[in-house]
Amino acid sequence: MNGSEWFQLFLQQLKAVPVLEWLGVSFGVAEVLLARANKIWLYPCGIVSVIISTYIFFHSGLYAESALNMYYLVMSIYGWWWWQRRKDHEAPPVTRATKVEWFKTVGIVVIAFAILYTVLTKFTDSTVPVFDSWVSATAWAGMWLLAKRKIENWILLNISNAFAIPLLFYKGLPLYALLTLFLFIIAVLGYIDWNKTIKKNEQKTALSFE
Repeated sequence: MNGSEWFQLFLQQLKAVPVLEWLGVSFGVAEVLLARANKIWLYPCGIVSVIISTYIFFHSGLYAESALNMYYLVMSIYGWWWWQRRKDHEAPPVTRATKVEWFKTVGIVVIAFAILYTVLTKFTDSTVPVFDSWVSATAWAGMWLLAKRKIENWILLNISNAFAIPLLFYKGLPLYALLTLFLFIIAVLGYIDWNKTIKKNEQKTALSFE
């Protein structure tokens, strides 16, 4: 199949996208833009998006992605609660992960991948257990870091996104593949923005001690 045929296939898939998928993707776009801007409304938008996406991924045979979205739901609720409980409701500070937090991050990836792969190969009819498990495991770790307001969340999420894009096209979900490509770009910009914020805070801290 040449490039023109691939493009025609993509257009056919795009035309067949149901309204529910458009809604899920739209709220997903709103979530990531609000996350980049460090606004609390990222969480309610994310909650709506993951509820819709869980249903879509499950019926597409992406069982680990479906489970991942349930994890997103829990972490979104947790992140929203953690932000709201601050008396001034200001954004929690953005920081870098410590060695202990990196150790926990790697642990989440390894354990999540092992569990998901075992479940997918033994208890489901998944045709993509390795990629489905890897995409979900790295995203699980990224969401945990995002809830902790750690800049490294963008790195883990983009590792997940890089593998998710071809996987979603393969499973006939072109709109979600485009959303994931968009998320990849936003994650790069998000990392740059958060890094600037951290450096400014470090400069303020250094000046306060002079």
